[in-house]
Amino acid sequence: MKPDEQLRRLARERMITSTPGQAWPNRLMSGTDPVVTLRPIRRSDARVWRAVRRRNQVWLSPWDATVPPGADARPTTFGTLVRRLAKAARRGTTYPFVIEVDGRFAGQVSINNIVRGSAQFASVGYWIDQEYAGRGVMPRAVAMAVDHCFFTAKLHRLEVCIRPENTNSLRVVEKLGIREIGYAPRFLHIDGEWRDHRIFAITREEAPRGLLARLEESGGDASAAR
Repeated sequence: MKPDEQLRRLARERMITSTPGQAWPNRLMSGTDPVVTLRPIRRSDARVWRAVRRRNQVWLSPWDATVPPGADARPTTFGTLVRRLAKAARRGTTYPFVIEVDGRFAGQVSINNIVRGSAQFASVGYWIDQEYAGRGVMPRAVAMAVDHCFFTAKLHRLEVCIRPENTNSLRVVEKLGIREIGYAPRFLHIDGEWRDHRIFAITREEAPRGLLARLEESGGDASAAR
């Protein structure tokens, strides 16, 4: 077996996929206690999605993207949102995953703004129900999504942009050992204003065995190994 093939096999062994070799749609599973699953968002998620978002409004609203003045309005119904995401996924510009913890809806991790050609780049966004925060779920979910992008979707570079005040999201990239590469003033419209963001990025070369391998070998916190 060639070295590159062996590295991909080692990374895949830490994550089960429903359709090996397929970028989208796919279902990814990892872990045992708890079991974390990533799957495509679907219209039948409407009730639980609304309930989780309503229950976590105070927890999530400071970090939610908002529509700047003069921009196109966001979808007004969950069904419209899912249809728009499904259309973008078919075009290959986004992978909108739901996070499940032991079979229960727990949040989302999305691969957005996928660019092919000479870039092979995308950005990662995520949110989680406060009930599951601090249990290692989100670092595992992001690691699963990144490994899927590197080893199956064949992307080369992934970027995560986080508000400096969002300490919970910052801990996710710290635990995964994703390095900070810059700072973008007034980068995204969040919670009603243009907000500054810290920029983190990782390339395939920086994680040849994948982020799940890095996470597990570091005991759940790659920053502590630095």
